[in-house]
Amino acid sequence: MLKKMYEMQWGGKTLTAEFNDLAGQANGSVLMRYGETVVLVTAVMGSREQTNLPYLPLSVEFEEKFYAAGAILGSRFLRREGRPSDEAILSARIVDRTIRPLFEATLRRDVQVVVTVLALGEDDPDLLGVIGTSLALGTSDIPWAGPIGAVRIARHHATGAIMINPTYSDRANGALDFEILACGRDGTINMIETVARELAEADVIMVLEAACSIHHELQLFQEAIIRERGKAKYQIPKSSLAAATLKLFEEEFATKLGETLFSGVAGKTHLEELKTHWLAAEKNEADSIGEMAAATFFESMINEAIHVGAIEYHKRPDGRRLDEVRPLYAAVGGISPVLHGTGIFYRGDTHILTVLTLGGPEAAQLIDTMEDQAVSKRFMHHYNFPPFSVGETGRVGGFNRRMIGHGALAEKALLAVLPAKEEFPYTIRLVSETMSSNGSSSMGSVCGSTLALMDGGVPIKKPVAGIASGVMIDGDRYALLTDIQGPEDEHGDMDFKVAGTRDGITAIQMDVKVGGIKLEILTEALAAAKAARLHILEILTTTIAAPRPNVSPRAPEIICLTILPEQIGLVIGSGGKTINKIKDETGVSDITIDDDGTVFITGKGGTVALAAARIKSLTKVYSLGDTLTATITRLATFGAFAALDEHHEGLIHISEIVPWRLESVTGLLTEGEAVVVEVIKVDDGKIGLSIKRANPDFANKKGILPPPATSH
Repeated sequence: MLKKMYEMQWGGKTLTAEFNDLAGQANGSVLMRYGETVVLVTAVMGSREQTNLPYLPLSVEFEEKFYAAGAILGSRFLRREGRPSDEAILSARIVDRTIRPLFEATLRRDVQVVVTVLALGEDDPDLLGVIGTSLALGTSDIPWAGPIGAVRIARHHATGAIMINPTYSDRANGALDFEILACGRDGTINMIETVARELAEADVIMVLEAACSIHHELQLFQEAIIRERGKAKYQIPKSSLAAATLKLFEEEFATKLGETLFSGVAGKTHLEELKTHWLAAEKNEADSIGEMAAATFFESMINEAIHVGAIEYHKRPDGRRLDEVRPLYAAVGGISPVLHGTGIFYRGDTHILTVLTLGGPEAAQLIDTMEDQAVSKRFMHHYNFPPFSVGETGRVGGFNRRMIGHGALAEKALLAVLPAKEEFPYTIRLVSETMSSNGSSSMGSVCGSTLALMDGGVPIKKPVAGIASGVMIDGDRYALLTDIQGPEDEHGDMDFKVAGTRDGITAIQMDVKVGGIKLEILTEALAAAKAARLHILEILTTTIAAPRPNVSPRAPEIICLTILPEQIGLVIGSGGKTINKIKDETGVSDITIDDDGTVFITGKGGTVALAAARIKSLTKVYSLGDTLTATITRLATFGAFAALDEHHEGLIHISEIVPWRLESVTGLLTEGEAVVVEVIKVDDGKIGLSIKRANPDFANKKGILPPPATSH
């Protein structure tokens, strides 16, 4: 094997890039190591131009290998990798969103990046995927304007320590106040993914400034490698427009485009109609450039016009001010009492219906992936985007990467305000249905989810709202746009989604179509997003001020109680016999026991109280000095046995019945008799009882006299 390694110190560890001939037929490849985590990144470009495509044919795959975790995973019957996990899809999207803006939009050769996780240590492979992709592309002949850096910066909740590239252990169990993954180059940012506990806008900028410094170090490291190993880049064929085409547009469509684009009408249906007329007219030209080229040209003219309108004239296609949010509407309930909670949220023509479903702990999703094995997930947000939401026909059902990404973003936005499992033991599933879409349905899902949670009686700490902002950039000039829609979303240079409460940010996601965004623009964008968020929160809390005091009567009942960890086996019984008997006899739907002894009982119609009483009785712990009424179950020569409850029995020794010595208990106690006793011994499950201590008058009431004194 031919190989050469390059190293740098990064976040307190050694980052290694190894170039070898392991994947020698790829246009570019690199083996990245950080700690014990190793990924192989390959980049391959197709051999022919696909001139019939109106877009860059780029795909990014993130391959999680079970062997990377050092375990044989998969289902019982299929011990191999199947479809990508949600985490793998989200990691692929991070790489894609980072590298895509740095490709020439006119490239029409297939480009495929494959990130293969070969070994998984304590460090997340997604960052290695970004940096490895940057190096694989940078050293290949694939035209790409990198390199680019990536870093994850977090703050520890308990200590306040700032952490660079926190490990899985650092990130476990809500240990972090915030976690910001940022990518960029040359002092700009081109991708952000953030989850936080109400983070202040100033703190976000502080972290992004630190990220830019780290990106610079990574960029210098990569540039040195690319100078040494880089191949000559493929030259993209240049196309030129016929003079007749330009003349046709200028004379017949330039004015119409401006009038149509800035007509005050939302959406882009009217633009599509004008585009159809343009294509028909251009096709009739003697030297027509073809439908695909003509369509691409028309879109470029929309792009130019929308930038000029925003930057030069502060004009938006639908007539709003640059910082104006579209009309809002919010409602809860009203669909059917079968549903546990519903929220309906409108922002302009973006309409979201979110439905809440509550279940017991047994309904939690079991995660079994390379990164997590046998982990339960109690909160899920799923996002759907049917074709009718944009007035189109198409496949219905299933999901794609975009749906998974938008669902995960809204899920992150809500995590900070959810009640702890101890306070609210339900499994929570939200489904946001995009009924109509005209920009930022993901942030609409955050708003709809807040409404559904409060309608369903989930005691969230605070309501959360989200907004998407954009920017139009021309050199050093720019115009920020609040609540982007339609053409602004498609042709803008930034999609900046921010969600949070009144007190801070809970999630950020940023994608761009330019090389990067300056921090001064992001500072303004965060301030504008906060103003819009507060405005939306007023609408949400006017609709429903606080979570309802109780969950829906259609939701299951849950009782939570605690037993000693050593009693878990007692409750479960041999082969589950005891716990299954309790379920069958009480009618509860499920009993779940955590390793710490926390018991969750799920059911309906009062069944949970019956099961709880059975378990409390079964696990009752008696202490010295306890006084209670017991029932004599059988007599013996040395005393009597008495039932304390359905599951516990104690011994009343013959010496603990009366204050004097007895020869026999015959005639003194009878089976079925109730007597007051005191617990005088608890030893390895054996319980000793005393009548004489609990009831000194017992003998007198029974009419039993002490033996006469013996004279000497």
